[in-house]
Order: sequence, then C-alpha cells, then structure tokens
Amino acid sequence: MAAMGDNNINAKLVLLGDMGAGKSSLVLRLVKGQFLEFQESTIGAAFFSQTLAVNDATVKFEIWDTDGQERYHSLAPMYYRGAAAAIVVYDITSVDSFTRAKKWVEELRKQGNPNLVIALAGNKADLEDKRKVSAEEARAYAEENALFFIETSAKTAINVNDTFYEIARRLPRAQSAQNPTGMVLADRPAARVATSACCS
Repeated sequence: MAAMGDNNINAKLVLLGDMGAGKSSLVLRLVKGQFLEFQESTIGAAFFSQTLAVNDATVKFEIWDTDGQERYHSLAPMYYRGAAAAIVVYDITSVDSFTRAKKWVEELRKQGNPNLVIALAGNKADLEDKRKVSAEEARAYAEENALFFIETSAKTAINVNDTFYEIARRLPRAQSAQNPTGMVLADRPAARVATSACCS
C-alpha cells in the first residue's frame, strides 16, 4: 500500500464539464461549505486546495476547476495534464451536458494519465422533477468505461464530500509501483498540512 502512517499524498484533481453543470459550486461546497444561487462563470480555471484524511493517509487535493465554455476547451489539457484524478460533471437536467461529459471522458482516456481516477458526477440531483438523464443510463455508461459514478447536489450538499473522499480512497489503489504523474508521496507529519482554499 502506498499510503501508510503519516504519509501524505499530494494529488492534482481537475473538474471538467459543461458550462453551468455546477463544477464551481461543487468545489465551493467542498472547500467552504457554501452554495451560491448565482455563481459567476469561471474564466479559464480557478485553483483550490483541500486536505482530506482517509484511512492512514492524508490526501491534499490541488483542485483545478476549469471553465466549461467551448472557447476555453483548447486550454483544458494544460489543467488535466499530470492530474491524478478527474471529476467529469454533467447536469442531470441536460442531455447535451451528458453528451459533452462523454466527450471529456474520451479525451481524458486519450490524453490523460493511464492511472487516472475518473469520477462521473451527475450534478443538480435536487432537480429531480426536471431530470432528463436517468441515473441508470449514466451508471451503465460509467460501468462500461470503468468510471466511478455518483449523483450530487451542490445546493443540498448531497454526495459532494462523498465524491472527493471516494476519489481519495481510490488514489493509492490506482497507483502503480512507480509514482504516476500528478501524485507525489512525501513522509511528512499529517499535522503540518492545513486545509486551505484560495481562488484566483
């Protein structure tokens, strides 16, 4: 097992998906415990960091929240290159956002780290009455593509923390003998790692 005792895992995590799917809201809910009804669009990307204690390890996520606008698509490889994990977010009320989420998964499979942990998150689960993408369809797609699937709501906080904790749990198992790009193991006492958040 790669992470034992006071080991720290530093992992780059990127959020990808359509504009308006709720990527920024998910990160804000995790890092600050907040939800803003009217979240300004991310321009380019925003950076956050969050530390989670999982089993015997401390996982420090360096989180890149990318802009979902098509005009910024060409910048995305800058952010997912070297990532240890990715969350591909779609809006359960939009078939188009689910279709584009599949394209992000294909792109990650072609360009990303082969040991990448990928989560498929159907966000806005609080809008059940407006649902256009069934959980069954998304789960079947995730299983076919070896993705971790979960439905979330940044508004109500449903499954938001669980998503990041599950990714953190999967990181050491996803690691091969050599450290994959984007994951650095260091023997530092966990007490020295503080939870922090910043936004640029």
